[in-house]
Amino acid sequence: MLDRAVSELSKPRQRLPDQRWQIYLQKPEFAQNLAVLTNLSPIVSQLLINRGMETPEQVQAFLDPESLVLPSPLEDFPDLAISLELLQNAIASQTKIAICGDYDADGMTSTALLLRSLRTLGAQVDYAIPSRMHEGYGINKRIVEEFHREGVGLILTVDNGISAFEPVARARELGLAVIITDHHDIPQKLPPANAILNPKLIAESSPYRGVAGVGVAYILAVSLAQQLGQTKGLIQPMLALFTLGTIADLAPLTGVNRRWVKRGLQHLPKSHLPGIQALIQVGGVQARGDEKAGGDKEKLQSPVPSPQSPVPSPKSLKPEDIGFRLGPRINAIGRIGNPQTVIELLTTDDMGVALERAMQCEQINASRQEMCQQIEQEAIAYVEAEFVTSLQRDRVLIVVQPNWHHGVIGIVASRLVERYGVPVFIGTYEDEEHIRGSARSIPEFHVFEALEYCHDLLGKFGGHKAAGGFSLPAENLQVLRSRLIEFANQCLEPQHLKPLLKIDAEVNLNHLNQQLYQQLNALHPCGMDNPDPVFWTPNVQVVEQKIVGKGHIKLTIAQTVDNQEYKIKAIAWRWGDYFRLPPRVDVAYKLRENYFNGNTSIELELIGVRLPIKLQQFFASSPIQSSTTFEYNQRQYTCGFYKNGIEAELRIKNSEGKVLAMQPGHIIGLLGTNRQNAKEVDLSQPQYDNIIQAALQALSVLSAEL
Repeated sequence: MLDRAVSELSKPRQRLPDQRWQIYLQKPEFAQNLAVLTNLSPIVSQLLINRGMETPEQVQAFLDPESLVLPSPLEDFPDLAISLELLQNAIASQTKIAICGDYDADGMTSTALLLRSLRTLGAQVDYAIPSRMHEGYGINKRIVEEFHREGVGLILTVDNGISAFEPVARARELGLAVIITDHHDIPQKLPPANAILNPKLIAESSPYRGVAGVGVAYILAVSLAQQLGQTKGLIQPMLALFTLGTIADLAPLTGVNRRWVKRGLQHLPKSHLPGIQALIQVGGVQARGDEKAGGDKEKLQSPVPSPQSPVPSPKSLKPEDIGFRLGPRINAIGRIGNPQTVIELLTTDDMGVALERAMQCEQINASRQEMCQQIEQEAIAYVEAEFVTSLQRDRVLIVVQPNWHHGVIGIVASRLVERYGVPVFIGTYEDEEHIRGSARSIPEFHVFEALEYCHDLLGKFGGHKAAGGFSLPAENLQVLRSRLIEFANQCLEPQHLKPLLKIDAEVNLNHLNQQLYQQLNALHPCGMDNPDPVFWTPNVQVVEQKIVGKGHIKLTIAQTVDNQEYKIKAIAWRWGDYFRLPPRVDVAYKLRENYFNGNTSIELELIGVRLPIKLQQFFASSPIQSSTTFEYNQRQYTCGFYKNGIEAELRIKNSEGKVLAMQPGHIIGLLGTNRQNAKEVDLSQPQYDNIIQAALQALSVLSAEL
């Protein structure tokens, strides 16, 4: 028993997420004044202040995006007029149009959107999507030459093409016109297309600046339909596809994205597209809520009209329905399947075909999940063995292994970023001589700039600040590693190398109720650049915890407020590595509704946990062997901090000489008159947790006196 007990306390500290907590500066008086002016609650006002809104006018524009006065896209996109002219001439002359799409959700929804709209407008149009397995991202010379052989006169790229100088130059040599629609970062040399539509080329102040590839396609298609006077029956299907692609691509939900996505989420449940209905059915998504749908009639000076539809349903989807249910089923096809499946799903008018394709998406997504889990485990094992000790020095992680499916390594890269807090470049060998990879980033590191810094070592590459893709000769791997480390050390400081958790406000558990949750609906739809509100509660007790599913922690936490205990259930996704959590922690979380047996309750989705700040301070700064006395349940105790090996240890001694010993972050403590007869005890049990809290309170008084 002694060996086991001493061994337990000599282990390294319990592992917890290694995060940077950044809590917004609270402005209670300002929030109260804004609440009065806008008829909102102070907590919602504080959340809006955190998101950069400080005047009633800014709040009004955010809460009611329909009130935005939109400029004409023709004013903001210099090449939109020539794009419309090229498409109108192609339709009038029945010139073959070919769409070159991409195999992610943004690219596939963009392709489907333009296919449906151009066919409805009378165009002769087909599409091609490059093979992820054999060709990689973007239009290439093979596709261009194949289009030429098929008699295509106009190529329209969607969600790609901005970096494809040589393929576009080849198309122009062959006499083909090219319109590029893309949203990725601008390279140093633009391709010689007839027209380029990219929000990165327009003014930063434009409300269209943040649209994804599907947003550019939507603007082009609706503008064309309006010029041709054929908008009837077109807008609503395109809005559904726009919403699906925008959220799945993690585009910012600001500007026109917020306006159109808010409408789209309200219309998706009753979409007439069989593919959308099939996805919703197979994904098990249920519309909910009582938000009033945005007006169907466009009120402002925009050539992009709103959907013409019957009286809107009060039921609406939420971004997480797409982000976690519908989007992954589409993306899975592009990662490990045939994109044609999704194009057929989103363009068919046959419900039977739609359901067949949706079930294929479901099955392939299940395979994708298993593949991701296996590769993630292998990647973690490799990193722990080879790189974990050098991450603080290198400030970037480059992981390349054979036999990984490059269709899913981007997902694994995101999970490694969450785990290690550094930018991740992950790749796999296509053959002995070539590597293809994906990159994911942290806020302070720009992926596309990093790839440009290494351009002479790479084959194809592209992306934006947060993510990218690349290929390279295998012989360049070590030089690439050195170059990326050099770049990372130029832009990252040691304090950046922890995942950043931005927290809106502190809330006690007694305030977490349905009323607060409903107030937060004013901020929806939430997503990129308008994140879900994140709250934190200090020093809660972990009452129950267990592993469920594939490594999730399900738990109940409690807090005593005004001598009354409040409990609430919580879930921590993929936190199996942190099980068991310490008995006392600070928690950061989002609020979620749970639906079960017809009942709705508020639960927490944990995204951050740390030792209570007082406990951290005590163990870090309290004088070793400082001690004091205190009374608990009418009994006298002595407590203090003592050195045990390399760790500080809290010891609590009663009048009978029995000692309770604990180290920070440990679940298990020792109880006995000496270490020879000490037994292990679970510190999360109330009888131990309560006396520990009383001891810490006494030591805090002593610390203040010192």
